[in-house]
Amino acid sequence: MKLATLKDGTRDGVLVVVARDLSRACYASPIAQTLQQAIEQWETVEPRLNALYQALNEENAESSFCFDARNAMAPLPRAYQWLDGSAFLNHGHLMQQAFGLPPIEDVDRIPLMYQGGSDDFLGPHDDIQAADVAHGVDFEGEFAVLLDSVPMGCPASDAGRHIKLLLQLNDVSLRTLAPREMKTGFGFVQAKPSSSFAPVAITPDELGACWHEWRIHLNLEVDWNGEWFGNPSSSHMHFDFAQLIAHAAMTRRLSAGTLIGSGTVSNAGGERGCTCISERRAIERLEGRALTDFMQWGDVVRMQATDERGAAPFGVIEQRVVRPAR
Repeated sequence: MKLATLKDGTRDGVLVVVARDLSRACYASPIAQTLQQAIEQWETVEPRLNALYQALNEENAESSFCFDARNAMAPLPRAYQWLDGSAFLNHGHLMQQAFGLPPIEDVDRIPLMYQGGSDDFLGPHDDIQAADVAHGVDFEGEFAVLLDSVPMGCPASDAGRHIKLLLQLNDVSLRTLAPREMKTGFGFVQAKPSSSFAPVAITPDELGACWHEWRIHLNLEVDWNGEWFGNPSSSHMHFDFAQLIAHAAMTRRLSAGTLIGSGTVSNAGGERGCTCISERRAIERLEGRALTDFMQWGDVVRMQATDERGAAPFGVIEQRVVRPAR
């Protein structure tokens, strides 16, 4: 099943069910007005939403309409909690090597995770409004899972069943602001503006064999200003999503609607490129090359996760960096 949220002038938008090929949609409001409402009553509403989804795919749904991803908000426009991990250890290893950072104890046993801002997520085609490009505007290709209620102390062996939807995102970062915030030990605030999400959230069964071992097995294709930047595989997560959930829930409950991110998708070797500029800069620094600049006004980043047939189940993120609206 595929779900999206369309702009309707409200903070939370209106929930729609989207066809598998992303061509058409139906309003889900008779079942649930918003995705947050749906996730809080998932056991009750999921069968009804899925029935609508099947009718839509079979062209039997009443009142369907053309789906326009440019009118989409983030599937969950604001969340009670957004926790982002760093499950691709190659990314952290490159940062550590390139910038002389001290090693983090037990990094291969205990996931890294921070709590990010979740009150103002962006849609797939919303502009990235940057206060100043001197802040080092960067994109970061990631995936995330949307959870129902998770009890405190939930073990990894049981955590996977709380995953209800999968999402793809651009975790926008401001690199020149990050070093100071990292040194404080209090986590990111200014260095992490609003993240952006692909138009549809999907149930794990939509990926078939590309979802197993609590990992997404897709290639994340990234273009910057129309040029190839990378297409690493997301299968290389050191920590799977069940382990990330268990880590987050060790000492507290997780409310329905919590989002947990994978961190920057990264593969060792470098031949598949990168999903963020900072990682490319780290590789360039290690090789003694000139460093690639961060994003400038008018720059465009495009991301899509694809399977071996080239299908993009989450749709496309395409955004431009602009000056703040006045």
